[in-house]
Amino acid sequence: MSADSARGRSGRLGELSAELKTLREQLREGGGAKRIARQHQQGKLTARERVALLLDRDATSVEVGMLVAHDLYDGQAPGAGVVTTVGTVEGREVVVVANDATVKAGSWWPETITKILRAQEIAMRCRIPIIYLVDSAGVNLPYQGGVFPGQYGASRIFYYNSVMRRYLRIPQLSAVMGPCIAGGAYLPALSDVILMVEGTSFMGLGGPNLVKGATGQTVGSEELGGARVHTQVSGVAHYMLPDDPACLARLRQLVRELPVEVQPIDRMATPPKRLAFDLYDLLPDDHRQPYEIRDVLECILDGDELDEFQPEYAGEMICGTGFLDGTPIGVIANARGMFKDPAGGPPHFGGIVYAESARKVAYFIETMNRHRTPLLFVQDVSGFMVGPAAEHSGIIRAGAEFVEAMATATVPKLVVTLNHASGAGYYAMAGQGFDPDFILSLPTGRMGVMEGASAVMALFGSQLDQLKKDGKVPDEDLTTRMDEVRDEYERQLDARFAAARGFVDEVVLPEELRPALSVLLRAARQNPGPHIGAFQISEAFR
Repeated sequence: MSADSARGRSGRLGELSAELKTLREQLREGGGAKRIARQHQQGKLTARERVALLLDRDATSVEVGMLVAHDLYDGQAPGAGVVTTVGTVEGREVVVVANDATVKAGSWWPETITKILRAQEIAMRCRIPIIYLVDSAGVNLPYQGGVFPGQYGASRIFYYNSVMRRYLRIPQLSAVMGPCIAGGAYLPALSDVILMVEGTSFMGLGGPNLVKGATGQTVGSEELGGARVHTQVSGVAHYMLPDDPACLARLRQLVRELPVEVQPIDRMATPPKRLAFDLYDLLPDDHRQPYEIRDVLECILDGDELDEFQPEYAGEMICGTGFLDGTPIGVIANARGMFKDPAGGPPHFGGIVYAESARKVAYFIETMNRHRTPLLFVQDVSGFMVGPAAEHSGIIRAGAEFVEAMATATVPKLVVTLNHASGAGYYAMAGQGFDPDFILSLPTGRMGVMEGASAVMALFGSQLDQLKKDGKVPDEDLTTRMDEVRDEYERQLDARFAAARGFVDEVVLPEELRPALSVLLRAARQNPGPHIGAFQISEAFR
């Protein structure tokens, strides 16, 4: 069954998946049909056409940040003008950064910098090659204040270039396939290899117009910084290719020739017990309703039984070991529903973290970390328990133990958001601030401090209580304001809102989830060292 089948599925997940599919199709058009045609008329492929030719055919890839900036700038910056992808070239996991010249000539918006830095951080964390397909007019001048300065401005790109080149020794390959102007020229210059395309690529600290204004000299692009100049005169570039397909083929050859440490195959993967499309039916239309998390895991993991850790204790939190596409993995998942307290106390609510479940997870994480087993966090968490009983149980200390174990675990960490990712529970379940290797979300994901109904009570509860005490009901103005707050929270809780701001790497369809996790896990496992921060530099390289 194809991804298009999501359109025909009813229910909340089906509807959201269909909306996501439509949005993706719009974003893949980049700057639109006319600009794509112009790119072709110039003898150039588009960014996504280049990426498709570069990556292995029919292999799974994950486009990181496709939705970034889609709801900003009146829709004029789809994908922030850059395509960033994790995929395979010649069977080897790589990161690809490709400027989309159909979007404002591939110029850099503030969010373009964010996406490029994220791609570089993936390469640094996973220790996998990164390939730059450059076709950019440089800084988008009306937004230069958000591009040029600052600790995480454009200069950070070149800082990461330098760290990868000098210390981490991560292969960086650059193909200049269009303009590469001003400071942006340092990106290929700080790479290991530079390829240029004859007749269509240009590289220079200043273009012909800037040169004329600064020096009074009149010079054409080819004479100033074309492929022949930089491969035959300046020696800045290393290879000149006749066209885009030849350039991409040479890149594939260069990746094939890179030295590689052979990763052991853990075991043959077995098919999941359930089809991925079962997720459309397993997740309830009402995000507040319970469902069986173990059934969901059977759509993601290999067909072996999940070996649960303390299955009879703190049932609101599932911990266990299994396999994902043949790779051993430790799973931490929030269960929804009601769970009996064996000690005779009140039942526990699923999706809530209690002191017992926090300590259970902390111990499990530390065990997986000692065993060097990667971790998969499956989020559907509404937060930590509150109230006198929770506080007296030591929830603050237990929560801190949970957070510390998760934050300091040095094995690969992948995150999937199914429904809720709320409050401090989101943090503990490997929220973005704790630098997990990758974060994916289903279209049903909801990320925020609290739900809209809770926010309405937090903001208007005192007024409502007073009205009730006075025997009155909310007037039209108050009702309208409450509805506006509720609607705004719903908008911001949407997974597409989070993806537009880079809070998740990608929103995936249910049928894409397992393949995406598989390729991302393989990428993460290329780094045998600690997965904490981007700059864990081996003593041997210092």
